[in-house]
Amino acid sequence: MLPIVILIVLKGGPILLACLLALLSVIAMTEFYAMALPERKMEQWQAALAGTALIFIPFAGDEKVIVPAIGLLFVSFTLLFLFRIRAIETAAREIAFALLAFLYIPFLLMHLVLLRQTPFGIQWLFVIMLIVMSNDSAAYYIGSTFGKRRLYPLVSPKKSIEGAIGGLFGSLGGTMLAKFTFFPQLTIRDAVATALVIGMVGQAGDLFESLLKRSFGVKDSGTLIPGHGGVLDRMDSILFAAPVTYYYVLFFFRG
Repeated sequence: MLPIVILIVLKGGPILLACLLALLSVIAMTEFYAMALPERKMEQWQAALAGTALIFIPFAGDEKVIVPAIGLLFVSFTLLFLFRIRAIETAAREIAFALLAFLYIPFLLMHLVLLRQTPFGIQWLFVIMLIVMSNDSAAYYIGSTFGKRRLYPLVSPKKSIEGAIGGLFGSLGGTMLAKFTFFPQLTIRDAVATALVIGMVGQAGDLFESLLKRSFGVKDSGTLIPGHGGVLDRMDSILFAAPVTYYYVLFFFRG
């Protein structure tokens, strides 16, 4: 999977990237709904397919389309659940879960398409991947070796403070690697700031997905990737990192 993603980011262009993200979004949303709304099979696929529309919004040529599109999806799916009530006692919870998935998955993924369209979009996409992968690897090895103090046991009992700090150092190594190889326009300030901010946000994304899984009473979001869970398990950090990176580039990066 990773080599395909790298090839599409490097050579595919924004539209092909959006198609890949749309596919991942459909899979991740069906995983989410299988945990949150296991009895609503028809609505799962309808919502997952409709959610992909958000990912293609950046090609509309006007970012003002984003808010009306979200509003339209909100109205559409409140009406869908209004006229397909199963139990009045759970109707509000079902609607809340359905709409949460739209904001959590395709809306956040959409920022990767927006990021790809910036002047150094390809480089920034690789920076995100480096930060997330180096953070995860460093956090795992340092946490396994030195971890003693639990980071957030209510949500993720195995994660440690030492591992989280080690993950940030791993992220810093990733951004420095980017600066001195394929992204010389990245300043030292940018490298440090993005490593710390995106690294912490990515860890928060991992914790948030752990919160959802523990709340739903499942170990993994899916079984598509043997030994690694589902697509949502693999994307949890990137989902939170995507908008933060895009807005950092938009407001702070000078290139």
